[in-house]
Amino acid sequence: MSAIFDPSLALPSDLLERIRERAPEFDRDNVFPEKDLAELADAGYLRILLPTDRGGSGATLEQASAAQQRLATAAPATALAINMHLVWTAVARILHERGDDALGLVVEGAARGEVFAFGVSEAGNDAVMFDSRTTAERTDDGYAFTGTKIFTSLAPVWTLLGVHGRDDSDPENPKIVFGFVGRDENVVTRDDWDALGMRGSQSRTTELHGALAPADRVVKVIDMVDIPDGLQFAIFAAFELLVASVYTGIARRAIELAAAAVAARVSSASGTPRSEDPVVRDRIGDMALAYDGIVLELRALTRDVDEQVDHGAAWFPLLSGMKDRATATAQRIVDDALALAGGGSFRNASELSRLARDVRAGVFHPTSPRATRQQAAAAWLDA
Repeated sequence: MSAIFDPSLALPSDLLERIRERAPEFDRDNVFPEKDLAELADAGYLRILLPTDRGGSGATLEQASAAQQRLATAAPATALAINMHLVWTAVARILHERGDDALGLVVEGAARGEVFAFGVSEAGNDAVMFDSRTTAERTDDGYAFTGTKIFTSLAPVWTLLGVHGRDDSDPENPKIVFGFVGRDENVVTRDDWDALGMRGSQSRTTELHGALAPADRVVKVIDMVDIPDGLQFAIFAAFELLVASVYTGIARRAIELAAAAVAARVSSASGTPRSEDPVVRDRIGDMALAYDGIVLELRALTRDVDEQVDHGAAWFPLLSGMKDRATATAQRIVDDALALAGGGSFRNASELSRLARDVRAGVFHPTSPRATRQQAAAAWLDA
């Protein structure tokens, strides 16, 4: 791993603790963590994946994943929101390393302080980025997008929203168009985020009413027959691996809290800490082994993306499988941590209680568990 970037330097302990202290407030009040964003931006965290000559840290995807795991131990909702900006900067890096500077505008924009958000998910669109229910209509100066995007994290603060839509102007040759739109009267952000968990992410619904991506912000027009394109691969890889990173960080924090809880509790029968109970130790050990597995797998896959390892068609089930395992494993670890920590963890004031709500968002991120299993089955049954 390059010595250029150290997650503990990008997220020093004092900054991390301030973010941790604010997390309950943002969750309780169901508001965006603007103080977190401001401090992270001042620290250069939103530029970690940019090259050093653009004011970035030169971090690899592997290093950014480690940083996001660290941030998620303090405030999962903040980490998930920041993730969507980092996805686009990661895509720009992945493409650049493969000789494609289609997302150069993201590098230049992030260097200027733009905040990028991810406007791809659509209700009922299981194909996600490989098709779209949003229309993309060619104009004299770019494309106009009309449709509804869901789970738009960073909704109150983004300055440029990455979107996709379908151009059916030639019914015989439909195309998928990717571009970036700004905030104007053609973009409506609903104030509709009141969710079970990940409340600070403010992942609201976004309506596009002919929202314009001018020609210089239209980054790719892909013939449907050419799917998956290199851009779609880069988006898929960055999204799945960085989402997995957030939930892996949640899993780590749950183990830390469970370990602290059992060490602090003393058995009334034996007078010894619960941490010395063989049953408790077995359960903590099981959680630790499960956590180690997703950490190591995540490290391997992010490194493979960085080193341009060619997994061919296996890339997609590997990536969706990583996200699925990380989110499912994190949920199991959090549930076990709740049981070990005792009844106090069931109160809203408990950090574990918040983690138990936040971790359940994992199943709703693309790729869905069902689609993930279909991809994995196809690799064995349709070869």
